[in-house]
Amino acid sequence: MKILMLTPYLPYPDSSGGQIRTLNLLKYLCKNNEITLVSLIKDKKENNNIKHLLKYCKKVMTFPRSATPWTLKNILKTGFSLDPFLIVRNSAVGVKEAVAKELASGDYDLIHAETFYVMPSLPKTDIPTILVDQTIEYLVYQHYVNETAPWYIRPLLQIDVEKLKHSERFYWRRADQVIAVSEADKKEMNKLEPNLSVEIVPNGVNLDLFKKKTDWNSKESTILFVSNFKWLQNIEAAHVLIKDVFPLVKKSLPKSKLLILGQHITQDIKDHASGRKGITIKEIADNDVDSLVKAYHDSSVFASTIKGPGGTRLKNLAAMASQLPIVSTKVGVEGLKVKDKVHVLIGNSPKKIADLIIKVIKSPKLAQKLALTTRNHVEESFDWRKIAVSLDSIYQKLGTK
Repeated sequence: MKILMLTPYLPYPDSSGGQIRTLNLLKYLCKNNEITLVSLIKDKKENNNIKHLLKYCKKVMTFPRSATPWTLKNILKTGFSLDPFLIVRNSAVGVKEAVAKELASGDYDLIHAETFYVMPSLPKTDIPTILVDQTIEYLVYQHYVNETAPWYIRPLLQIDVEKLKHSERFYWRRADQVIAVSEADKKEMNKLEPNLSVEIVPNGVNLDLFKKKTDWNSKESTILFVSNFKWLQNIEAAHVLIKDVFPLVKKSLPKSKLLILGQHITQDIKDHASGRKGITIKEIADNDVDSLVKAYHDSSVFASTIKGPGGTRLKNLAAMASQLPIVSTKVGVEGLKVKDKVHVLIGNSPKKIADLIIKVIKSPKLAQKLALTTRNHVEESFDWRKIAVSLDSIYQKLGTK
């Protein structure tokens, strides 16, 4: 089939969750399909990465959007528009016209839109359209407004949340097929839009990339949290670990360490950790896969203190593939089909999470049991190869209508 795929990012390097998802799916989808990729970029230097994507795509077209979302133009446009900030900041000059021209001349069978906020870049067309929403964005921002945002700007932010909710629902209805990444997201979509056709194509993990742990005896125990800190939920989770969870672990295990690793670590996280014994904040480049693999392999336990809703967490899948035991909030492992005390240990308060981390570190047998069970789980349900087959079957079904 001939497919036009539209993404709000160039899926190389695979540093964010969306990039990881798209790149790994492209590797397998290209075997049965001819794909033209249309991506938004923040910097023209990103065009140097197109060569890596031409292994999987027939053609790659890029369009620049604002390098930073918080421009005066974006803020004013949002204020005087019915569109939410997320759509405004992901708009690019000329993309809609170029897509219309490509569709008119390309004899395409299917359009794949990755995230609802690229949908405004699609012209009206009779070509079947699949919309994949990796998370329900209005829920993410509602959580931020309720839990984190300063009180004096909450009324303004709430207006944008309502616009987000309206836009998501509008573009879900506009698509011929909507795809969610978890059962929880599907239920939320159908709660808002009962007649919506929603399939589930989950996130996955590259099982060949991660080195499996084989020893769970922790001489120097390290608690790991890995994230791309562009996202609000990850910043919030890091603060909870630093301020509320790790001090409790430290009381019981004085030699324990906390490693927070990732891209785009915010200054407030660094400031929060400054001067606290045993905490290491390590920022890595987008393409630094080796440091990522090593951290998962060398750590004692992965702690996911995520409080905000939406999607599935690829960081947890990476821990599972590495045979690294996981302690998490319930929402932190949502969509991963795991059971408490079988695959992971779940706690929803800082004290409970700290207690469970201590329990795993002190019990190598428990750590091994959890680790091996979750590795089997991802092999069965979250291998990108199997997930791509599932998505391709939806392509074939929709494209032949």
